[in-house]
Amino acid sequence: MTRREWLAGVVQRRGSVVVLAIVVLVSSFAFDSFATVDNARNVAMQSSFLAIVALGMTFVIMSGGIDLSVGSVYALGGVLAALGIQWGSVAGLALPLVVCGGIGLLNGVLVAYGRLAPFIVTLATLLGARGLLLAITKEGATTRVMPRDALLTRIGQGTLLGIGYPVFIAAVLFAVGVFVLQRTRFGHSVRAIGGSAEAAKLMGLPVARRTMWLYTGSGLLAGLAGALSAAYIASGVTIVGVGLELNAIAAVVIGGTLLTGGAGTVGGTLAGVVLLSVIQNVINQIGTLSSYYQSVVSGAFLAVVVAVQAYLSRAHLGRKRDQ
Repeated sequence: MTRREWLAGVVQRRGSVVVLAIVVLVSSFAFDSFATVDNARNVAMQSSFLAIVALGMTFVIMSGGIDLSVGSVYALGGVLAALGIQWGSVAGLALPLVVCGGIGLLNGVLVAYGRLAPFIVTLATLLGARGLLLAITKEGATTRVMPRDALLTRIGQGTLLGIGYPVFIAAVLFAVGVFVLQRTRFGHSVRAIGGSAEAAKLMGLPVARRTMWLYTGSGLLAGLAGALSAAYIASGVTIVGVGLELNAIAAVVIGGTLLTGGAGTVGGTLAGVVLLSVIQNVINQIGTLSSYYQSVVSGAFLAVVVAVQAYLSRAHLGRKRDQ
């Protein structure tokens, strides 16, 4: 491997970490209130919900798929948590996990065994989950409030060493994600499927079953994030999660995972999530800019990253052909 090829690989895998470090460093000097403990806690808390959703998205995209339903499933998970908590915190957590996991399972079955396009399947369940959400809440007219003393609510709002419990939950899930991706056959098979599903079948890998579980996991994580978000605000709000799937995809791609599948890292996704949250925080620090500028900046980041990834992929493919 030449120096240029090595540098290209590092940029693809670790570019988001470098950009994040630069943005944090510049913002620390530009804004007095940015480099504070309270602001860091706020960024971490706001990142945790998107991070959990993006974790499931990472595995799906790495396998060569896409899941557009996570935003609606996230919102549905929050409403179901507020609905189920009237029977206790266990029901408040179990209900969104079962239903949202079921939606993910449906996605996986249709994609893996029905051989339907992931884009169309998950777009359909996006609409279906949002419709179910509106039906449960009578088109948003009913907002259920979660009891402040319920265990699930305390988990969403509680802190340890000043840091919210959802941050620790997200950290544990990412640690598990790193282990699964790097140390298990399942994680290795995800990369193989994303690189070439046909080649993975010839290797004897259960491609359909793996794909089904990937989408199921994405639905479960989206439902869990929605339940934690509802616990954090102590209510099931119907308007949350709109566009969340796009933020999750942006974070995954900015973190270095190829949209074509086969390559990516869980740590890169975490850096992408934090980068998007830091950008939002910087916009809030400026004060004179609308929060909608985050979408402009995120879109610009995403366009640049996809262009760079395409260039690196072509260069890598050209090197292989030359060998």
